[in-house]
Amino acid sequence: MKRFSRNRLCLLAALPAWLCWASVFAADVYPAKPIRMVIGALPGSNTDYFFRAIQNAMGSALGQQLIADYRAGGGGLVGSAATSKAAPDGYTISLVGSGFVMHPALMKSMPYDALRDFTAVGLIVESTQALVTNPSLPAKTLKELIALARARPGQLNYGSAGPGTNTHLSGVLFNLLAKVNTVHVPYKSTPPMLVDVMAGQIEMSYPGIASVAEHVKIGRLRMVAQTGGRRSAAAPDVPTMQEAGLAGYVVVSGFGLMGPAGLPRAIVDRLNAAMVTAVKQPATVKSFLENGVDGVGSTPEEYDAFNRTEIARWIKVARDGGIKPE
Repeated sequence: MKRFSRNRLCLLAALPAWLCWASVFAADVYPAKPIRMVIGALPGSNTDYFFRAIQNAMGSALGQQLIADYRAGGGGLVGSAATSKAAPDGYTISLVGSGFVMHPALMKSMPYDALRDFTAVGLIVESTQALVTNPSLPAKTLKELIALARARPGQLNYGSAGPGTNTHLSGVLFNLLAKVNTVHVPYKSTPPMLVDVMAGQIEMSYPGIASVAEHVKIGRLRMVAQTGGRRSAAAPDVPTMQEAGLAGYVVVSGFGLMGPAGLPRAIVDRLNAAMVTAVKQPATVKSFLENGVDGVGSTPEEYDAFNRTEIARWIKVARDGGIKPE
């Protein structure tokens, strides 16, 4: 019995070293098969576009295919939940968008913990939104729009792509900082919402710049301001919200790669290096610029910090805006 106990203790003492060696060995041969990329949205969505933009170059850098696994639902919630439950072997990762950092502010019960159940791999892009209005609205600048909203409390409506989306909470933040009361009108997606803004059924919204650039160009919409901390190359002549007079208003949607918790660091580094390589490709840079987004290619630590900051920020915005988690 004593001999067995000593042997067992020796094995237990050696276990951490063995696990470390096994992790290094696994990463050394990784990836040995195609990698499943969970997309928490439909084909043709912004999330899908960002995946397609890096798919081939990232796959080439890794020496394996990246295969899309569409898990649409809940503004990305379904896809993130599936990823959180996957084995931490690097063969299931997820491309998440703004919903990932906004859901904790709006839901009492989540199917995962956004901070504990994932491993950040890297931020791919930052996408800037635009504050657009129907051209007939008698407000051509942000200051004029704020003055109009104050003169007509509860009478100006803003559309969103659904409750809890960046287009929803962007309006909540606007109400808080501008001290106005514009009314949220949720839609199932961005296209029908934009149709109603152009038709004058609702007055304004906060869509991605790329989705409205052509409409603005031909006069169907008026771009009053953009939401980023700096002007997007897609709209260099349009001021940011801060430049136009609304101090503290910055909304940037991040799209990045997440793995399940416990993903070995060596595998995280392989995935991150391949992602950065894909983001820096000239063709990718050109595509991002044409679509009004800025390629980032961050480190895992930078992306983890981004998520933590954004989650805390939107929880505060929701609370201050009187939005009760459901």
